[in-house]
Amino acid sequence: MTADDLRWMRRALALARAGTGHASPNPSVGCVLVKGGRNVGEAFHRYVGRDHAEVLAVRQAGSRARGATAYVSLEPCAHHGRTPPCADLLIESGIRRVVVPILDPNPLVCGRGIERMRAAGIQSEIGLMQAEAGRVIEPFACHIRSGLPLVVAKVGMSLDGRIAAPMGRDHWISSAEARTFGQSLRHRLDAILVGVGTILDDDPQLTYRGAAPKARPLVRVVLDSRLRTPPSARLFDAEPSLPVIVFCSGGSPGKRRRALERRGAEVIPVDHSRSGLDLRAVLKELGRRDMLGVLVEGGSTIHGAFISAELVDKFYFNIAPLVLGGSRSVSAVGGSGYSTVSDAPRFEIVKHFRAGCDVILETYPSYSRSMLSPWLRSTSAPSSSRSSPNASERR
Repeated sequence: MTADDLRWMRRALALARAGTGHASPNPSVGCVLVKGGRNVGEAFHRYVGRDHAEVLAVRQAGSRARGATAYVSLEPCAHHGRTPPCADLLIESGIRRVVVPILDPNPLVCGRGIERMRAAGIQSEIGLMQAEAGRVIEPFACHIRSGLPLVVAKVGMSLDGRIAAPMGRDHWISSAEARTFGQSLRHRLDAILVGVGTILDDDPQLTYRGAAPKARPLVRVVLDSRLRTPPSARLFDAEPSLPVIVFCSGGSPGKRRRALERRGAEVIPVDHSRSGLDLRAVLKELGRRDMLGVLVEGGSTIHGAFISAELVDKFYFNIAPLVLGGSRSVSAVGGSGYSTVSDAPRFEIVKHFRAGCDVILETYPSYSRSMLSPWLRSTSAPSSSRSSPNASERR
């Protein structure tokens, strides 16, 4: 690998990141074709347009694609999904060399694209900027391998781990810059999830309000076992076209269900136990709808439930420089807690950064399913042993 390889792969990854908010339920992919040291074609994938990044870049390059090097942020596909295989296209276009950072976690591809191109005589290299490429496709990789969305939790809290004073949220805990970061997570992920307590206490809109365009509507999800969500809640008025899904227990009152459905909500019963709604059933339903990632924004009870069920893959702790104190202020993570320190789940802090006056910790719990989890012992390519029910429909 050369300095030029690094330069052009950075460009391919920048294009892939530009596709965030446009590609789901496909992975966000960028492609650059280089010939004689010059960029002769580049593109990123938009799901609505069907054509993959490689197709668009080759089309832009035309005859100049022959003999060029293709820098692709993800292994070119090798199967017929919505479109023909991109590996075949690169072969037919006369590409001389392909550089990719990471294999496609889709079991229908995983290594087959590289094998096909190498068999055709194309020099194919893997591994350059692998970690950066993994961050781009993290939600897709989780979903395509497990059928469940990547679960990203976020909480804004004080230095002493509190999210609200006893009298409620009279003021934002998080800084404006931290709230902007929260919008970037809503841009990247397909759904936002809260408990009914958040609806009753804060009456949030749960919308995406960032500057970057988002093609796929953000789905608002409420966990509400007894259907206490009021039909007058602001989430129904903010953007009526955005989907609202309310998960409840099977015995919820039919009158309340009909009232929410008249407001546009889809009400879905799931199993319920003493510990609450069946969160795995909730995630399974969201995964069935091709939601690659879900942002869990709480509140305290919901965060406690997801952690105790070991269903959080990534957790952002947004720490504001203030102390609420007291026994009546609301903790960031509720539930019954853990009897001993040794029982408590462990988190690895992989990154920390400032957001205004706040500090944000990017962490992974030990049970995370993310391909980027630092707890994983193997750094090899994603396994192809498991497949999503809808894998054949992708890419």
